[in-house]
Amino acid sequence: MRIHSCNYPWLLLAILVVLLSFSRALSSKDDEKTTTKNTKKEVTYDGTSLIINGKRELLYSGSIHYPRSTPEMWPKIIKRAKQGGLNTIQTYVFWNVHEPEQGKFNFSGRADLVKFIKLIEKNGMYVTLRLGPFIQAEWTHGGLPYWLREVPGIFFRTNNEPFKEHTERYVKVVLDKMKDEKLFASQGGPIILGQIENEYSAVQRAYKEDGLNYIKWAAKLVHSMKLGIPWVMCKQNDAPDPMINACNGRHCGDTFPGPNRDHKPSLWTENWTTQFRVFGDPPVQRSVEDIAFSVARFFSKNGSHVNYYMYHGGTNFGRTSAHYVTTRYYDDAPLDEYGLEKEPKYGHLKHLHHALNLCKKALLWGQSRTEKPGKDTEIQYYEQPGTKVCAAFLANNNTESAEIIKFKGKEYVIPPRSISILPDCKTIVYSTGEIISQHTARNYMKSKKANKKFDFKVFTETVPSKLKGDSYVPVELYGLTKDESDYGWYSTSFKMDESDLKKKGGGKPTLRIASLGHALHVWLNGEYLGNEHGSHDEKSFIFQKPISLKEGDNHLTMLGVLTGFPDSGSYMEHRFTGPRSVAILGLSSGTHDLTEKSKWGNKVGMEGEKLRIHAKKGLKAVKWEKFSGKAPGLTWYQAYFDAPESQSATAIRMNGMGKGLIWVNGEGVGRYWMSFLSPLKKPTQIEYHIPRSFLKAKKNLLVIFEEEGNVKPELIDFVIVNRDTVCSYIGEDYTPSVQHWIRKNDEVQAITDDVHLTANLKCSGTKKISAVEFASFGNPNGTCGNFTLGSCNAPVSKQVVEKYCLGKAECVIPVNKSTFQQDKKDSCPKVVKKLAVQVKCGRVKKNK
Repeated sequence: MRIHSCNYPWLLLAILVVLLSFSRALSSKDDEKTTTKNTKKEVTYDGTSLIINGKRELLYSGSIHYPRSTPEMWPKIIKRAKQGGLNTIQTYVFWNVHEPEQGKFNFSGRADLVKFIKLIEKNGMYVTLRLGPFIQAEWTHGGLPYWLREVPGIFFRTNNEPFKEHTERYVKVVLDKMKDEKLFASQGGPIILGQIENEYSAVQRAYKEDGLNYIKWAAKLVHSMKLGIPWVMCKQNDAPDPMINACNGRHCGDTFPGPNRDHKPSLWTENWTTQFRVFGDPPVQRSVEDIAFSVARFFSKNGSHVNYYMYHGGTNFGRTSAHYVTTRYYDDAPLDEYGLEKEPKYGHLKHLHHALNLCKKALLWGQSRTEKPGKDTEIQYYEQPGTKVCAAFLANNNTESAEIIKFKGKEYVIPPRSISILPDCKTIVYSTGEIISQHTARNYMKSKKANKKFDFKVFTETVPSKLKGDSYVPVELYGLTKDESDYGWYSTSFKMDESDLKKKGGGKPTLRIASLGHALHVWLNGEYLGNEHGSHDEKSFIFQKPISLKEGDNHLTMLGVLTGFPDSGSYMEHRFTGPRSVAILGLSSGTHDLTEKSKWGNKVGMEGEKLRIHAKKGLKAVKWEKFSGKAPGLTWYQAYFDAPESQSATAIRMNGMGKGLIWVNGEGVGRYWMSFLSPLKKPTQIEYHIPRSFLKAKKNLLVIFEEEGNVKPELIDFVIVNRDTVCSYIGEDYTPSVQHWIRKNDEVQAITDDVHLTANLKCSGTKKISAVEFASFGNPNGTCGNFTLGSCNAPVSKQVVEKYCLGKAECVIPVNKSTFQQDKKDSCPKVVKKLAVQVKCGRVKKNK
């Protein structure tokens, strides 16, 4: 365990005895690969780490959600996660995926949780199961099934008997299924850790004493099942014993107050690799340098488990995203939406895991010490007395300049806002601020095979003017749709007398509709007036427009539109949306309030939805017409296309379209919203992932439901997705790759006699480097896919890189002056050089 310095000889002696009793087993197992198969494993913990079968572990975990990718994608995603240095996969369990109808459970297809976990086990990795019942996760309704809302007397996530009754039943169904499949570590399976509830402290205060009682009940529920694994509660500092309180956030090394008991380890359940995006957002990123800094800091301060949320975000297929959340989810994660390695995020974190593993024995068994040599500098180090085991973390918190840190008689230059890792307290093997791994840029290549001229056919929905209903207020939209559709119709009729319409000074009356969200389309007497919408941050909005009325009966129709259910907050069962007040202003008789003075009729969904015309079996249920080049809103479009060439990931670009839903061969691709522009005047998401498993070789059915009129479906195209643009950007003063180092016989050793700095480039699959698109040794500018020359450049840069790389699947380029300044002339000797390289990977054609 980690031991802080003390002056009690008897305690030191006792600790020494314990250490000696474990030393032989630990020394022989320290560098073994994680294994999860066939052996029953006892999982316990103390103040240092989880202990699996008597062995302490540093756990590098990544969130991968099984419903956000397809079973065909799972093997590659999991394999790449392991190759990235992870030994654990974390997933939520999605209640509304598994029990969409009360009492009817589904564990097939993308809901096949057992298959997903067994694939993780097959890869020799552990599993953390985050059970819910509430998960948030930017998933519709936070994972809670809609039917829960209609249970009499229910209040979500509090000491409420109906909610607890249904939660207990659900929890036992899932956990019994895991137990029947022998998936818990205590049975020889991969599940080593469970989580009940999720970030409950965010709402606990709203429920007062009932909140505290509920969290105690939830803890008791899972603990009483005696499944042989520890349980955590994230962002729950008062987690009741034996629950482990865990941290969520970006910088848990600084923000986490620590375990609420000395015998519990420091666990980090969510390290956010980026920010999820909502429609209307500009691009957002989190740098890998910041992620690596945060992880190194956490492990240097007693942390033993980190989980990247997300490691692969995937896709919110169909209507599964929470309100306003994009269909693409956490695309800036180490594995992007398509499961491709996003470099350098993937590689830099892989190198970090290797560096931490070199420190493993010191971190898990050493005495921890802290020094503060300067205002912005800090040293955390661990030593095991009587051995050579020692590891140090030298931190520079200065964001603008490097700092010199003196440690154990030697000076080290630490780059701005970075942590350097010394697994032997002597040798820097990794810096969080220096990226040695390659970079990639993602390309969308227009498919030749799929983009033949589309023969679109259309079917337009009829806008109802008089719907049945006897409500005296517009019905709340969540309750109206019951999550069966994004669409709810409202209609009412009202009379206008000649006296109402006379107005001094002329001018038209104004229709004013206040809505709680999410979007709205409006018709008056069959004429389309327009639409309005809210946003993720401000869901409420006002639709207001001058109108022309007639004497006698007037008919108002509104279409309320959802973009998903809410996924957070207290009293979710009482969260409301849709139109809440409707009035006509500017009449000679004053304001005419239609909200409570008219009867409202209602209808759920589109006719095409009910007839399932998005799938082949339902196509003939309506009469389709040839697209003439123009169509009103609420129109369905269908066309056929062949699958794009190759087996690379594929997507559809929705250029020319407005807002709606996409299906391919009856499978829901997701919601699109091209007309909601970000502050940069661009759609938040243009490309929409179509998994290869959705496709067949020929004649794939594309169906689109488009809310807006006068769109241009002819601009839609299909693209092939790759990361064949591969780059490197390395300073000549960077630390050589951590992959040069191993731990052997309690010492950190180089695997070669000559450890030097190199740029390593590698193509994916069987592709080879077909072109060197840019190379400069000097002070180049830009990023991968957009490099430019600076004022300093070695003229032979491109020739040198071509010599090392052209025609190869991977290459290694020495990064030093002698490689690029072969005439020994340096035109800019005062410049610290950087090497920027960009190559193109492709399939090299064989000569006939």
